[in-house]
Amino acid sequence: MKKITLTLALLLGLAVTAQSTWKSDPAHSKVGFAITHLMISEVEGHFGDFDITATATDTFEDAEFMVDIKTTSIDTDNSRRDDHLRSDDFFAAEKHPSITFKTTGYEKTGDKTFMLTGDLTMHGTTKPVTLEGKVNGVITDQRSQKLKAGLKITGTVNRLEFGVGGDTPTLGDDVDITINLEMAQQ
Repeated sequence: MKKITLTLALLLGLAVTAQSTWKSDPAHSKVGFAITHLMISEVEGHFGDFDITATATDTFEDAEFMVDIKTTSIDTDNSRRDDHLRSDDFFAAEKHPSITFKTTGYEKTGDKTFMLTGDLTMHGTTKPVTLEGKVNGVITDQRSQKLKAGLKITGTVNRLEFGVGGDTPTLGDDVDITINLEMAQQ
């Protein structure tokens, strides 16, 4: 009887911590950024076309993320600026249609916080980056009866390290990234 109880406990424990696939809900997620302009103000924008997939437990421990952002979907609320950002002066969107991120490491830093390390590829250049993450919560969606998770991932990258924008004196070098995610378990 003790063996059966122990076996059941182990199986239930494995079921709770099993990894599953999670997909971003684009209607309730946003990939945003901010950069200093003229060294006195911040210009914000976002990318409207992206796909984010995670392999994670129900608590997002040991999560692995795959991010694919379409550079043509950049939006700063100024069409002329957006066209310039898509040009060879910045993202060269025709030659480099995607910005990608793939997790290479995960470190739990608190009850609901973590650090992600991974490879960021932008403008044809791949560099390791570190991002901070927070799990805002995990619930069962009333409609689908599937788990949904809210997360926030933030970080800063130096655009010059990726060859974006060249030595443009009116722009800061660092770009702050904020990704607000609602993800559905598949």
